Amino acid sequence: MAPLQKQVAVVGAGAAGLYTALRASRLGADVVLVSAGPLAGASSYWAQGGLAAAMASGDNPARHLADTLTAGRGAVRESAARVLCDEAPAAVEDLAALGVRFDADRSGRLALGLEGGHSARRIVHAGGAATGRRIIRQLSARAAQDERIQVLEGRRATRIVVAAGRATGVALDDRTTIAAGAIVLATGGAAALWSRTTNPPGAIGAGLLLAYRAGAELADLELLQFHPTVVVGDNGADGFLVTEAVRGEGARLLDAAGERFVDELAPRDEVARAVQRRIDSTGATSVGLDMRDVDPALFPNVVSALRRAGIDPERELVPVAPAAHYMMGGVTTDLDGRSSLAGLYAVGECSCTGLHGANRLASNSLSECFVFGARAAQAAVARTDALEYTAPEPEPESGPEPGPEPEHSAEPEPTADSISPASRAALWRYAGLERDGAGLRVLAGDEHPLVALIARSALHRQESRGAHQRLDFPERDPALDGRHVTEVQGRAPAWALWS
Repeated sequence: MAPLQKQVAVVGAGAAGLYTALRASRLGADVVLVSAGPLAGASSYWAQGGLAAAMASGDNPARHLADTLTAGRGAVRESAARVLCDEAPAAVEDLAALGVRFDADRSGRLALGLEGGHSARRIVHAGGAATGRRIIRQLSARAAQDERIQVLEGRRATRIVVAAGRATGVALDDRTTIAAGAIVLATGGAAALWSRTTNPPGAIGAGLLLAYRAGAELADLELLQFHPTVVVGDNGADGFLVTEAVRGEGARLLDAAGERFVDELAPRDEVARAVQRRIDSTGATSVGLDMRDVDPALFPNVVSALRRAGIDPERELVPVAPAAHYMMGGVTTDLDGRSSLAGLYAVGECSCTGLHGANRLASNSLSECFVFGARAAQAAVARTDALEYTAPEPEPESGPEPGPEPEHSAEPEPTADSISPASRAALWRYAGLERDGAGLRVLAGDEHPLVALIARSALHRQESRGAHQRLDFPERDPALDGRHVTEVQGRAPAWALWS
């Protein structure tokens, strides 16, 4: 069977994948968009946060950059952060032009929210905590109607096809092969590998393993952010994330004695550790998030979800504890989404530009999808134009049976149920909010390849920095400022310093 031929193949239909496909189409490329589920069903759909963009009259990109660098604990790639902060306002404007209706005040100006680590109100929402839903719904509708975009729903990538040292296509689980001049991974993160998580079951880093097995470099796998306010209970809401924006509007964190114990708007790593330590010291299973003084009209989706679970946030405390939330690491890329393997790009949470450093600043991730999605689309289309990529000659209708698949394709893309409960529990135990060498060495022998890679990276970083807290190396090592742990197949973890 002749492969499906497109200029650009985008794997993943979350915010990053949809926007990259649309941008590539607008640049004149023929695109195929591979979605593991139906459109509008990706993880981004559940995103409660907004887009961080310096759009207020008293704000500016330099101030946004300073906040990003502070949150990242000396591990941020400043060039990537500068790109994000400079280009995020234009991304918001482009999304509005695509039909996304952002929240506005009575005068028609953007209604900007405040979240932890930000020194100004700069969080752009669409429908409050329904931002991800609104954006995904609109971009999905656009992609479905775009004549240049062919959508393949219910398909999974199983292998990146590599020839002559470059990515030339992607194989799918139905034995379809897509030949393309550029392949863009937008497969999301890996936080669902941990046993307690905010992520849907499919967020287990499948794209990272695809890239790794193809020969691409991964980076910063030890840096996983834990969200501090995730509902605890057997009421159907366990794992439900209560957006940080409620703390920006005055919600407080209280211990069992009703006392505040942390600055609720400190960076997430600080708040998450403070919550976990208070839980550990008291023997409780949660702390209380006090939303009683927050206007419920500001967060109708959060309030409705809590009430469906039998929690009335206007009258009682919401039981919360940390959970695995966001992978700062991923496929190493430059500022245009290029990986270390020619022809392969990555955007969104599966990528690692170094933007987030050791602790992601709230709502920078959604902005990242669009800022770097636009850049990756531009670079991918330029590459295919330069290659003058054309379809191969059709294969004959009949002929000998194909030979065996190459050896490296024997490992299919992991599915949501391909990580065992034991591996998930081990990650939470040995690579949770705090970890040490003894536990990480146990984890490095785990049967799941990505779990083992995470442990190897965490062992290599012998310090505590942001989301990575080593009990046996409790101090930050200034010699490691700006350095990233990288992983390439067949090589021990190594340090990299990016410009």
